[in-house]
Amino acid sequence: MEQKELVERLRKNPAALQQVMQSQDGQTLMRMLNGSDGGATLQKAAMQAAGGNTTQMVQMLQKIMQSPEGSALVQRINQSLQK
Repeated sequence: MEQKELVERLRKNPAALQQVMQSQDGQTLMRMLNGSDGGATLQKAAMQAAGGNTTQMVQMLQKIMQSPEGSALVQRINQSLQK
């Protein structure tokens, strides 16, 4: 599952989103997404995604996936959603 697919799946399925956010991996992802601006960029991206524009959220995930830790984290989340 690609980043855009992951974002779309979570946007369309609030129960899956809640499950991810309650997991340890979800909490780690949130810390990474909040970044150094206290979550302002994440909040803007989430609002855009809720309106159907997932571009900024996908870009944020791609940036996280540039590190080995971030890539492994997103892969684990993808796998948990496919169960």
